[in-house]
Amino acid sequence: MQGQHERQTPEGVCRISRITPTKKGRFALFCEEEFLFSVDDETLVKYHLKEGSSLSGEELASVRTASETRKAKNKAFEYLSLRDYACAELYQKLCLKFDPHSAAAAVAEMQRLELLDDEAFARHRAAYLAGKGKSRREIQLALQRLGIARETAEDALEAAPLDERQAIRALIERQYRQKLLAGKRENVLAALARRGFSISDCRAALCEAEEHLKEENETDETCNDKPGLP
Repeated sequence: MQGQHERQTPEGVCRISRITPTKKGRFALFCEEEFLFSVDDETLVKYHLKEGSSLSGEELASVRTASETRKAKNKAFEYLSLRDYACAELYQKLCLKFDPHSAAAAVAEMQRLELLDDEAFARHRAAYLAGKGKSRREIQLALQRLGIARETAEDALEAAPLDERQAIRALIERQYRQKLLAGKRENVLAALARRGFSISDCRAALCEAEEHLKEENETDETCNDKPGLP
């Protein structure tokens, strides 16, 4: 027989038998000595959790959701302390660790705090990629992969310091000079086109590069033809 003063727990209700601090600063909840999950201090206070508290299944789920959401928000702060994110990019990264509801709530909180701004992010990323010599198409695809809306990406591209002809010239000098010298003009043209540059810009830049290489060769030959000093 059970003791006269022992309290029965109704079916479907969990009685918190123990709450212990964890090494990560959270609080582990136990139901009849079986570990349930851990919560943050804010959730502990908000839901008045203490040893002996009885929670229905629905209440327990609410506690878990609130704690996971708080945890997701803290992780979002951590990510944003390292670099900027687009809203969709941050959401996808949070979903790797948290449920979609908690991830979405964390992103919404970051937006409310004005720590996320897709328009500013798109402008900065577009300018950065333009400085790296990327084509308009490459930048647009990169922004779309990060979840930037098409219209926002277009606005960012309009503001970016894009000079595709100069970007092509720099690429030729940096990566395709030897192929041009080897007579592989069509291979270089195809490689540049795959990067998203227009064929007309590629052909114009190739003509300039070939003219430049020709002048270099003529200069070298002139120098070689000069008689040596006695």
